[in-house]
Amino acid sequence: MTMSPLQRRAERRERHRAEVDLPLVSLIDIFVILIFFLLSHFAAVELLPSSKAVRLPESNAERAPRDTVVVVVSDKDIIVQGRKVASVAEALAQEGDEIAPLKAALDRLGSVQTIRQDNAAQAKTVTIMGDRHIEYRLLRKIMVTCARANFTEVALAVQQKGDA
Repeated sequence: MTMSPLQRRAERRERHRAEVDLPLVSLIDIFVILIFFLLSHFAAVELLPSSKAVRLPESNAERAPRDTVVVVVSDKDIIVQGRKVASVAEALAQEGDEIAPLKAALDRLGSVQTIRQDNAAQAKTVTIMGDRHIEYRLLRKIMVTCARANFTEVALAVQQKGDA
């Protein structure tokens, strides 16, 4: 029985064909575990918004920041969650301890934060990122406004010593 050259070539190809049987289920399991590992470790790192206009004071703080409403106070503006609500000059010129535009923005965000909370007993929190050279009088007004907007936990953002 003679074989044609095409049949011989096909038979030779079959003999020399190396079959690689990869265990795909195991590889998929490894990748899923790797993804969950990376997500769990990088999700735990909470960074405050970076602003070149704000130079934070230094501290030996150990606790990482939580996910809160962020009030950024530069030398010119007061910004809540990325939106300018007032200028520093306007806030200092106002009589009394309350900054009206800031309170309105915090009231709006406070109602959203209350809806999102699982436990009603949790306190509403705000983080103030204030430039290291802002006046104490302005910082006091901002803290009083936060308290009047029912943000009972106020945190001050600082730069950890050695990271500057």
